[in-house]
Amino acid sequence: MKRLFTLLLACSLATTAAAQSWPEHPVRMLVPAPAGSSLDVVVRLLGERLKERWGQPLVVDNKPGAGGMLGMDVVAKAAPDGYTLGIGFNGPIAFSPHMNKKMPYDPARQLLPIVLTTSQPNVLAVGAANPANTLPEFVAWAKKQGDKLSYASVGNGSSSQLTMELFKASAGIDAVHVPYAGSPPAATSLAAGETQALFAVEPALLPLIQGKRIKLLAATSLVRSEGLKELPTVAESGYPGFEALAWNGLFAPAGTPAEVVARINADVNTVLKEPAAREQFAKQGLIVGGGTPAEFKAFIEAESTKWGAIIRKVGITAD
Repeated sequence: MKRLFTLLLACSLATTAAAQSWPEHPVRMLVPAPAGSSLDVVVRLLGERLKERWGQPLVVDNKPGAGGMLGMDVVAKAAPDGYTLGIGFNGPIAFSPHMNKKMPYDPARQLLPIVLTTSQPNVLAVGAANPANTLPEFVAWAKKQGDKLSYASVGNGSSSQLTMELFKASAGIDAVHVPYAGSPPAATSLAAGETQALFAVEPALLPLIQGKRIKLLAATSLVRSEGLKELPTVAESGYPGFEALAWNGLFAPAGTPAEVVARINADVNTVLKEPAAREQFAKQGLIVGGGTPAEFKAFIEAESTKWGAIIRKVGITAD
């Protein structure tokens, strides 16, 4: 018994020592989206500051595809030593398990939540010629359209689609879904009058907003965000509690030492509190996250439950 205790103590001390010396070489960060995407921007902003704290670079590895699942699959199956991390988002973490009969990994079992990095509200956009200038006016107008209304999304099973489906249920309106391959074609369809509404993140719509071809009616954060102070929220426009955020956060392979996870969480939280970092994120329309791994895990579980119900109700599948 004494020998077993000695062995366990030795293993514990070795693990602690390894965690204290981490990182001894560069850390790889999987980004399941293309270079230049919002996820890529988040990682690179964090990487600049984490390098100063870690004394090692954060090597960005962009691996887009399969709605984010390609990149997160690499993270899920990597060695749990703290040297392979990933930035996950709604899709491959909270949505995909409800839309795919088979996934290459199990998010809840194989991925360890570390920290919520940022979130971003969707905004409801309509064509510039739409008679509605407020959300209540839009709902009243939409109800008069009957089955003639259609809405664009940035893709099947995206936050864009799910947000509209949640709003349709909340407002009691009907509209046919028209999915597009990303924000540019979806927004263009709206400006051309081919579709009548779109929920998407605001930065992707800026060119058409500035060109006065589309206009915004509401945002989906619970309270007005720093970068959208003049835009009312859906919640304050007659739908209390309505919230639909495009969020992202850091993950490690399950089994990564708790001491390493705690170190990463603490360092990222410190960076997220820096005024200069917060200002940079705000310029990108991003709301700074933070918090403990346990809080992030609970948030993910709540998001999965909330959107899983919508996905099942609408019958959205990715297979």
